[in-house]
Amino acid sequence: MTPETEEAVAEAIKTAQSPLAIQGGGTRGFKIEGETLSLARLSGISLYEPGALTIVAQAGTPLRDINAALSKENQRLAFEPMDHRTLLGTTGEPTIGGVIAGNISGPRRIQGGGARDYALGVRFVDGAGAIVKNGGRVMKNVTGYDLVKLMSGAFGTLGVLTEVSLKVLPIPETQATLILHGLDDAQAVQAMSAAMGSPFEVSGAAHSAKIMESGPATLLRVEGFETSVEYRIGRLRDLLAPICSEASVADAALTEDLWCNVRDVAQWRDLPDDIWRISCKPSDAPALMGRSGATAWYFDWAGGLIWVRMPQGGDLRETLGAFEGHATLVRSAPETRARVPVFHPEAAGIAKITAGLRARFDPRGILNAGLMAGV
Repeated sequence: MTPETEEAVAEAIKTAQSPLAIQGGGTRGFKIEGETLSLARLSGISLYEPGALTIVAQAGTPLRDINAALSKENQRLAFEPMDHRTLLGTTGEPTIGGVIAGNISGPRRIQGGGARDYALGVRFVDGAGAIVKNGGRVMKNVTGYDLVKLMSGAFGTLGVLTEVSLKVLPIPETQATLILHGLDDAQAVQAMSAAMGSPFEVSGAAHSAKIMESGPATLLRVEGFETSVEYRIGRLRDLLAPICSEASVADAALTEDLWCNVRDVAQWRDLPDDIWRISCKPSDAPALMGRSGATAWYFDWAGGLIWVRMPQGGDLRETLGAFEGHATLVRSAPETRARVPVFHPEAAGIAKITAGLRARFDPRGILNAGLMAGV
């Protein structure tokens, strides 16, 4: 089914006799049982007010169309959403609805927040076929459920997004990256923590043993006016000299390439290993990797996000045991996906709340049924 209006989406859900597989751009590679309900024809920018830093678009609008419109006004989506096609080898086009439904947030999240923090309002159709609107084109407090936040990260299991309103930000004049060379994982986390705690407004902090040919590199991105960027890079170098005396600076063009690589996990595109994504306390990251048995890994979000390559067929959660955070299986062979849940199992109390929300918003259990099994 490919409805062309919000009302048609509501009718399709209301009359559905079996589960529905909700599809945006199809770039995530999820295999969901049920008839496909595609949002591809709910496309287009409904409203764009550059002066108010606000854009409203239908959920099926390709992300490239959003970016193109914003770029003409020297603006951007500040949360830097990942493009999964590189890592997963999928086709299609990422959509703004899919980005918000998955709360897809890139390296800049540590400075400015994630996708859900820029979502001002949503329209969606719940599992009973009712059209729901929450929020608006300006930030404001609401009573009851904060449905904007609730729908961000629900992956279409609580409702089918039909329209989103977003706050956007200007594109900075320039950017640069301070590269610290030769640090091990623990030293890198120490350096990234110091940088993030400084007043120098770091907008990206990542570390990898193999992201550069020269060896281990810790990347600290700074954005803004040219004179400010130059000053802050210099001060960061001075601040971190006791941890790392060997440093270099990447200019704006190289910075763009480096952070696109970090964002999209591009260096692992053609490798056969399973790919996992761990969210944890940055201070825990080195020890977690020490017991992971991983083939390779790198840190983003100053160590709060770890991308992990694992030998095929294993369950990283079993290897790590209990830890403060969660692990998500991003890429694997179908037989592994059938055996290992994609999402981290929830604690009993959270699982009870989740079940209550699903009973409220999708009482028949027909929206992306089984996608978040184990949660």
